[in-house]
Amino acid sequence: MPTLTPVDQPEFLTAVHYVAARIRESGWQPDVIIGIGRGGLIPAVYLSHATSIPMLSVDHSSHLPDFSAGLLVTLAAMSATQRLLFVDDINDSGTTITHVKAALRGAGGTLDNVRFATLIDNVVSAERVDYRFRTIDRTANKDWFVFPWEQVSPVDKVIEDAAVVPERLA
Repeated sequence: MPTLTPVDQPEFLTAVHYVAARIRESGWQPDVIIGIGRGGLIPAVYLSHATSIPMLSVDHSSHLPDFSAGLLVTLAAMSATQRLLFVDDINDSGTTITHVKAALRGAGGTLDNVRFATLIDNVVSAERVDYRFRTIDRTANKDWFVFPWEQVSPVDKVIEDAAVVPERLA
């Protein structure tokens, strides 16, 4: 069984404010924040409120084209003239970020206008993020982080979600 490590609400709020401050300090002002579903939706809403930047969403986790692939084509077109900040809860293996970048690039998107933010960033991930609250090293830390919105799930479901990619916890 994985080690379940809760991220409590005060830590989550601290993370959002920290990321918002890093964005402000960077001088790069996104025109829109995009929450990546499922885990990035709530952080994106909070970050949108903390920065007064409008928010959109794309539901990568559903694997339904109308809610992911189709929207990424629209966002690729937007990236020609607007700065887009994609938000997720954790950059673990990097597969979500790789997917988003490939979809945007494949639809003619301008990656120079795209950045990524996460609450937790795995330093050995295949991808890098531009903004993060905290870093982990998956070669040493195998915990499954349970964010406040996941804490309403039955424990069995959380464990099932953790087991989807067993090598990240092994």
